[in-house]
Amino acid sequence: MKIQRDLSRLEWSLTGWMPHIWEFGGFLARGNLTDAEVHPIPAKVPGSVQISLRDAGLLPDWNVGLNFRQCEWAENRHWIYQARIPDDWLRGGTIARLCCAGLDYSGWVYLNKQQIGEFKGTHVPHVFDLTPFIGTAGNVLSIVFDCPPRWLGQSGYTSRIRDWKPRFNYTWDWTARLVQTGIWDAIRVEVSDGLELADVRCTADADPAGAAGILRVKARVPAQRGLQARITLSSGRTEIRTQTCDAAKLARGIAWRRLPVDLWWPNLQGAQPLYTMRCELLDGNGAVLDSAERRVGFKAITWEQCQDAPAGADPWVCLVNGRPVFLQGVNWTPIRPNFADVTEADYRKRLQAYRDLGCNILRVWGGGFIEKECFYDICDELGLMVWQEFPLSSAGCDNWPPEDRPRIRELCAIAESAIARRQHHASLAIWCGGNELQGALDGGKVGVGKPIDLTHPLMAALRRIVARQDQARRFLPTSASGPRFYSTAEDYGKGLHWDVHGPWQAHGDLADLEEFWRGDDSLFRSEVGCPGASPVAIIRASKGELAELPAEAPNPLWRRGAGGIWAEQRVFVKQHGREPRDLDEYVRWSQQRQRQALAIGIARCRQRFPRIGGIIIWMGHDSFPCAANLSVLDFNGDPKPAAEALKEGFGL
Repeated sequence: MKIQRDLSRLEWSLTGWMPHIWEFGGFLARGNLTDAEVHPIPAKVPGSVQISLRDAGLLPDWNVGLNFRQCEWAENRHWIYQARIPDDWLRGGTIARLCCAGLDYSGWVYLNKQQIGEFKGTHVPHVFDLTPFIGTAGNVLSIVFDCPPRWLGQSGYTSRIRDWKPRFNYTWDWTARLVQTGIWDAIRVEVSDGLELADVRCTADADPAGAAGILRVKARVPAQRGLQARITLSSGRTEIRTQTCDAAKLARGIAWRRLPVDLWWPNLQGAQPLYTMRCELLDGNGAVLDSAERRVGFKAITWEQCQDAPAGADPWVCLVNGRPVFLQGVNWTPIRPNFADVTEADYRKRLQAYRDLGCNILRVWGGGFIEKECFYDICDELGLMVWQEFPLSSAGCDNWPPEDRPRIRELCAIAESAIARRQHHASLAIWCGGNELQGALDGGKVGVGKPIDLTHPLMAALRRIVARQDQARRFLPTSASGPRFYSTAEDYGKGLHWDVHGPWQAHGDLADLEEFWRGDDSLFRSEVGCPGASPVAIIRASKGELAELPAEAPNPLWRRGAGGIWAEQRVFVKQHGREPRDLDEYVRWSQQRQRQALAIGIARCRQRFPRIGGIIIWMGHDSFPCAANLSVLDFNGDPKPAAEALKEGFGL
């Protein structure tokens, strides 16, 4: 029997300390947290240190002006989350565990002033055995966060990455620096007598020719005779199939075929029927000792070469349940730099918007993280397929992934964890090694132009993991992939453009952009974009004391983060022969230019199908109130005019 308790229901406090003072002075051991530099304040859990400090009036709103610079001091402190666990929550079993779905980034865990473990890594769950440390009453849990790594941002060296924390937090061309610390996902205690299920795996597939479902279930079970397992597949109150067997059979794996189910389809292609798989561990009398549920959908995805593709090219026409589907969608980046504070409603608003624009795929970009469970749940419901990248990205100075064995082991562990936790989702379609991992065209490790392939030892290791644990899904080493990272007009017709990135700007007149697209011979485009200004109201609400114009990089409002490259007042002047009269005029022009540029690229790609497999727009939404960015939804999750280009081009 296993009982779970949600620790987010508790009252949590937060204190801030100069590094190690709490330890050196013995303050935590004595329970004297009033000597902290930041005295106890209420803390949201899940939640970030930054949001608790802002709510307490100790940090400014980092979205306004240059206030984000005033928030960096929080990175240079140790932070202690503390809560008292009710006595009865730790009773009734022989084992008690603390289960943390997401801690960002590293530190130590204490129960009753005794250290019970350490943690490091944002992208994997952390579990701690509480059993030896439980007191008779008044048990106090303390989670201490160390200072985060100093720099992991957009510019740097991918080959030197040693810390597995989301890199976008450190500044990208679409967000300023806000390096989150905190409990970013669910946290609970489990009390068990040891008779429980563990590592429950469930995958659903389909035989499109027979329109029948395939379900595979596997779990670790106690090595005790007489235990049974019961697996049930149902749709609402309708039971599709059930099976009771010896628990040891579940440990070996159970496969059901020819299930009479309705197939799951991407958005605009059909419905998204979802089913519940329930797995139960039973004692000899049939009583339920433990159970686990997974919501699944049945689909089959295969891939074919594009029409007229060069010999040996990767396949880029996606067949869902035997039907060719043009892939159309957006690149997904985290909703906020303080993603611990993002709610299910925040996810649903943006995902429903993408569904309503006609998207059928989202590429979860490798500079972020494996998203919260609710993201995949909502994608399952809305028919939004997920291209999931592991947390690795380019860094400018070099874009070559690490090759040393410790780093390969660490990223492989992240991949195995992600697959175990997310593979049951109907929306999941692709696993990918990371974003824009590449070297020089001559084969060198430093440079731009040649995406890495499976000869890289890290990618080879990741491919083996996916093939072993989730063989129904495709694995890509990186995006872009193939002979070239970017397409150029001088290389059209040479068979070099498979999955490519860009363009991201409409240089010159839109007629030049139309000429570029007329010659396009790419097989897939996983990043295409054009900058457009944010709405005037957002710019004015977030500018603080900064000047609205000029819309150029020298103006700090337009270059917050590293985004000055997306300010285009010089193009406005070239077209009009004068400066914009005011911010309103510039924003109208910029937003319409973005809309027109995206419409040209989308229309050309749709016309070429099946010579091209699809187009994914960079990017979906703003994570920070940039004055200009390539997003089609603004900081509030509302559509910019460019969103209409997707809606019209995607067939709505």
